Amino acid sequence: MSEYETEIELEIAHVLFIDVVGYSQLLVDDQREVMAELNQLVRATEAFRAAEQAGKLSRVPTGDGMALAFFTTPEAPARCAVELAKWLRGDPLCRVRMGLHSGPVSGVTDVNDQSNIAGAGVNIAQRVMDCGDAGHILLSRHIAEDLENYSVWQPYLHELGECEVKHGTRLGLVNLYSDEVGNREVPSKLREASAGTVAKTAPRWRRIELGCCLLLIAAIGLGLFLLVGRMAPPTPSSSPVPTFATGPQIPNKSIAVLPFQNLSDNRENSYFADGVQDQILTNLAKVSDLKVISHTSVRQYKSGVNRNLREIGQQLGVAYILEGSVQRTSDRLRVNAALIDARTETHVLAETCDRKAADLFTIPS
Repeated sequence: MSEYETEIELEIAHVLFIDVVGYSQLLVDDQREVMAELNQLVRATEAFRAAEQAGKLSRVPTGDGMALAFFTTPEAPARCAVELAKWLRGDPLCRVRMGLHSGPVSGVTDVNDQSNIAGAGVNIAQRVMDCGDAGHILLSRHIAEDLENYSVWQPYLHELGECEVKHGTRLGLVNLYSDEVGNREVPSKLREASAGTVAKTAPRWRRIELGCCLLLIAAIGLGLFLLVGRMAPPTPSSSPVPTFATGPQIPNKSIAVLPFQNLSDNRENSYFADGVQDQILTNLAKVSDLKVISHTSVRQYKSGVNRNLREIGQQLGVAYILEGSVQRTSDRLRVNAALIDARTETHVLAETCDRKAADLFTIPS
């Protein structure tokens, strides 16, 4: 056993998994044409050629797609995916979905005595991809956190929440898209997930968290989503708002949801606050023309840190900020939320939900 273990060398790879949607329904001639086109385009991408020339790339054919393992940086598969998506945009036959993940892989020899790769890095990339529809470029939260360290990628990354995959595992997903690439729609697999099923199967604390989120969404959701449709620049005044001439223009329809503060005496109740923030992010990500900053980008502004909302808005490149708190005492639960125009630090919307814990699932009409 020890001799076998010494032969396995694990490496961290940044994996791009590509799948042709509806491949099995194509005619045989069309299948050949689609795969020939896909292979040609993938090989022509700059990231593919650079990694191959450096000897830092492994390729695995999958019948109706392929897996590419880059042993360079997390940017490599993302750049390959974006370049490929631009070329395939509008193609009626070669409609692909893509999944990205960074994780361990190892070299293996397949049944044809060919060198191949296997491991969690490849498996999870495939499961991330399986959560998407045609046009989606989905990322695991792990690789998205790496990409967020590069400012160029931040506008492309949009938090989706979690998706249940094989063996009941839940993966945190991020959708990569812009006006030119990707699919901004929430994947059908996430849309079809039943909140009722989650409530029945999840642990009790998870059900309470869901109820807490529903309370908040019921109270402020309608006003927030209506506001999205009419977000506009602040009215000029005699005291102009300072701007950074060297920075990019902040879009009006943009928002960051800061970590909610846990005001409960018991620190274990912090999951209430985290759950509220995650649920709001997931719901806001469904608004197609709204730029939503991901969870990983805002966690540096954890509750307890002195916040300058105008500076935070400029740092994140958003016009609006949502912040709030969650408090549980005895049998009561209180959720506060405030929507703030970060450019003027003025309150646009504020709501408070104060309910008995026993009434968590009774949504006010």
